[in-house]
Amino acid sequence: MSYLILARKYRPGRFSDLTGQETTAKILQAAIEKNRVAHAYLFSGPRGTGKTTTARIFAKALNCREPRNSEPCNACSSCAEIDRSSSIDVLELDAASHTKVEETREAVIDTVAYSPVRDRNKVFIIDEVHMLSSHSFNALLKTLEEPPPRVVFILATTEFHKIPATISSRCQRFRFLPLTRAQIFSTLKRVAQAEKIPVPDDALSLLARAAQGSMRDALSLFDQAISHASREGGEGTDLALGTVEDVLGLVREDTLAEIANKIADKDAKGVLELAGRLQREGQDLSYFLRELREGFREMLIEKCGYRDPDDFDAGNAVKRDLPAGRFTLEELLRATQVLC
Repeated sequence: MSYLILARKYRPGRFSDLTGQETTAKILQAAIEKNRVAHAYLFSGPRGTGKTTTARIFAKALNCREPRNSEPCNACSSCAEIDRSSSIDVLELDAASHTKVEETREAVIDTVAYSPVRDRNKVFIIDEVHMLSSHSFNALLKTLEEPPPRVVFILATTEFHKIPATISSRCQRFRFLPLTRAQIFSTLKRVAQAEKIPVPDDALSLLARAAQGSMRDALSLFDQAISHASREGGEGTDLALGTVEDVLGLVREDTLAEIANKIADKDAKGVLELAGRLQREGQDLSYFLRELREGFREMLIEKCGYRDPDDFDAGNAVKRDLPAGRFTLEELLRATQVLC
C-alpha cells in the first residue's frame, strides 16, 4: 500500500477537528442547524489554513445521511464519496487549471441547473477562484445572482483582492487566519505521539516557526524531517533538533547568536565574512535573513518586557539564546526595520 503523507492522514474530517478556525466552524454549523445555509460562501486566507478542508467538511455536513449536531458522520456513503473526491453531487474545481470561460461553463454553468442525483445538495467547491478569467467571473455572476434551489457554492482563495466586488458581494465571506505557533506545535505534538516518533520540543517548535502559520506546510516539513532521520539513523530514530535544522536549511542557533554579537560589536568585516561562509556552505541567505529578522524581533520583545502569546503562553516555543542585553531599544527597532 502506498504511503499516506501526514498532511492527508491527519486532515480534519469534522468541524471539531479544525484548528485555528473555530469561529468559522461554529457559524457554519449554526447555519445548518437553523436551516439558514446561504447559496454562496467565500473562504479567503493564506495557504494551509484549512479553506479547502473546511469546504469539504461543510459539503459533507450538508449531505450527510446521519449527521450528529451538524457534524458529518464520516461513515455514510455520501461522506465516504466526498472524502474520496468521487461524489457526483459535490464537484471540486481547481480554477488555476480551468481559467477559460468555456471550461467554467462546462464544469459549472451547464451542470448547475440539474438537481442533485443522490445527495440533498449540489455543492461546487472552486479552489483558487481568483485565477478565473474575467469572462469566467462574468459567466459565474448570473448563477450567483439567481442560484437554483439546493445548490451551494464554496469559493476559496489566497488572494481576496483579486476577486471582483460583484462576486464577493454575493457571498458570505469567511477569513481564515494563519495558525499560531502554539496551535501548530500542539498539532505536531499530537501527530508525533500518534506516529510513535520521539521528538524534542525544540525541534517541534522550530517546525512550527518555519511553517509560518500553515498547518499543511508544518506537516509536510515534519514528514520530510522524519524521512531524513530514518535515512540517517534507520527506522525509529529520534528526530533531533539538528535534523530539523538540516531539513529546513536553517542556520544554527549559535550562528545566529554569533552574527548578532558581531552586529553588536559593529564588526562589519566579521558579519560579511560570516555571511560569505554561509553562502559557501550552501545556505539560503534569504531564509537566513528572515531568521535573523525573527531573532531581532524576539530580542525587541524581550527588551520591551512583552510576552508574545504566540511564542510563549503555551510553553511550547524554545527561547533563543540571543544577546538582547547588548542592544538598545532604538538599535533593535532600527535593525528590525532594516531587515524587513
